[in-house]
Amino acid sequence: MPRIQYQSADIDNPQVLVSSIRARRGGALLNLDRMLLHSPPFAKGWNEFLREVRNGLTLAPKLRELAICGVAVLNNAEYEFLHHVPEFMKSGGTAAQVEALRNFEAAANEASLFDNAERAVIRLVLEMTRAVQVSDATFAAAKNALPDDQSLVELVGVIAAYNMVSRFLVALGVEPE
Repeated sequence: MPRIQYQSADIDNPQVLVSSIRARRGGALLNLDRMLLHSPPFAKGWNEFLREVRNGLTLAPKLRELAICGVAVLNNAEYEFLHHVPEFMKSGGTAAQVEALRNFEAAANEASLFDNAERAVIRLVLEMTRAVQVSDATFAAAKNALPDDQSLVELVGVIAAYNMVSRFLVALGVEPE
């Protein structure tokens, strides 16, 4: 149950903002959007920022979605997990990997399911989400697993951004559609 009632599904003001969000979502507002629209300035910044995080980065989509799913599991953000599993699968993830992600800490050691780069991402997600501080060894493994510094900066940014998303979802009780 949401802690604050969602805005109406047919909200249309502010028109430019709501139209932009609907366009990003393919027409319908998600429960997340309906919660964000309690603060139009916040919803506007969120929509613009996360559009770039999801669509404007050079980071491999599978690694991006792996990181997002991991943050969701670690923060008990079922809404986030359910929305990103299909994206993970579209980018090359498997059903066995999705199942393994439910026990995210153990997934870091699943060499039969995750390659070196994926395991490096899992370890980085674990440390950034649980402890904030990242060990030199984990950072070095992530740096070695990615093609360049841009990808590493983007991965760290994705993990940070989706920690924000999951905390918003969980604190406000946003429910899956």
